[in-house]
Amino acid sequence: MTGPDFDDTFRTRLDQLFAWRRDVRHFRRDSLPEGAIDELLDLASHGPSVGNAQPWRFVRVLSPGRRAALAVHADAHKVAAGQAYDDERKALYDRLKLHGLREAPEVLAVLCDEPGAAGQGLGRMTMPETLCWSVIAAIHTLWLAARARGIGMGWVSILDPAAMNALLDVPDDWRFIALLCLGYPADESETPELVRHGWQDRLPAAATRFNR
Repeated sequence: MTGPDFDDTFRTRLDQLFAWRRDVRHFRRDSLPEGAIDELLDLASHGPSVGNAQPWRFVRVLSPGRRAALAVHADAHKVAAGQAYDDERKALYDRLKLHGLREAPEVLAVLCDEPGAAGQGLGRMTMPETLCWSVIAAIHTLWLAARARGIGMGWVSILDPAAMNALLDVPDDWRFIALLCLGYPADESETPELVRHGWQDRLPAAATRFNR
């Protein structure tokens, strides 16, 4: 049996998908199609995982009260984090929108089942963190699958991970990895938002590559 043939046209489109992945903060409020989240999570589960452990645990946040609590939590931590910047940088920071928890039609939490027996410890005896890295690979797979369907995703990182399990009502031994907003973007641009706002330009490729 041979695998599928990915031709030049496919590769060009795939390159465009990588280039147009965005961390979305501004969402339209219209709902995603029925079954869209299940389809995306099925695809995310094709991500690579150490020992084939598949340690990702996806929690779809449907409770309005829980969503509101997450938004309040994120807002408070944004304010606290802003105190670390000087006045000029803080003025720019304060204008940034760091989450879409109130507008996005879907919110997903992603956690890692660290004590789970799946995978039998293969590949992580000396680097146990690879289990959580596997979850991050699944998140990136989800991100690309969503973008290919015109669905935007934003990763909310201005949170206290220690508080997330209680806010989400999930087992204490699941390690919190990410809180994600999904929905149709309110607008799209070929330039990432943080570049447009002058926060951080893309680094030249040469600055990230080394030979030894």
